[in-house]
Amino acid sequence: MFYGAIVWDPWLIVAQIVCLQCLFYLTLGLFMSVLVATRVEHMSLVYFFDFSTLTVSTVTGCFVVVSFLLSSLAGAGYMLYVIERAKKCLDFSATLYIIHLFICIIYGGWPVSLTWWVVNLSGLAAMSLLGEWLCIRRELKEIPLTRLRSSKSLFQFLFWLYLFLISSGNNDIGY
Repeated sequence: MFYGAIVWDPWLIVAQIVCLQCLFYLTLGLFMSVLVATRVEHMSLVYFFDFSTLTVSTVTGCFVVVSFLLSSLAGAGYMLYVIERAKKCLDFSATLYIIHLFICIIYGGWPVSLTWWVVNLSGLAAMSLLGEWLCIRRELKEIPLTRLRSSKSLFQFLFWLYLFLISSGNNDIGY
């Protein structure tokens, strides 16, 4: 986790986007299988990508809303390990939700439901803010130097190096 000069690596960025998107949908599927699948006869992609299922007027719709919001919170945790940088969290969160919007447009048309927009914008805000907060906490942790100082292997290495220099007949070390 050493951050030196930033290197432009588009393949890494694409891999991170794909990984984050897949983890988001896997988590959404897990939450929907627990919360929504117990209430409906047939689980389908309608609950993932059709804007009409995001409603607060039915109990099933409320569970779909809760599934989306819980998935966004889990996405923040995924960003801690996949993205690792606080300043990139908003970019990757927005990319995830823009891709989700395009998939929803292809699947069911332009989302005209106000609930869909509120849930997805709330999920975007929660994912980016919580992800930034988690990444900042990790970035601000102190680097543990005591582990290096108290390590027996370091002292053994230095001891053996000292013995090697003495035994090699090199008298340039001050003796």
